[in-house]
Amino acid sequence: MSTLYLRNVPDDVLARLKRLAVQEGLSVSAMAVRELAESTRRADNAALLCALPDLDVSASEVPAALDEARAEK
Repeated sequence: MSTLYLRNVPDDVLARLKRLAVQEGLSVSAMAVRELAESTRRADNAALLCALPDLDVSASEVPAALDEARAEK
């Protein structure tokens, strides 16, 4: 594993990170690693979405279709 040193972390960010760490029973370092891991998992989302086929369905049609299917039950 690598080591990452962060500089210029705003005081309010560090304070919130410390609060989160205490709530989770983690060290600040472990909490920061967990949050960074979670954030970086989303890095590939745009590429994944672009790779999906275009079904020519608008976003507004989806809830309408769900409502219609639920009404039929």
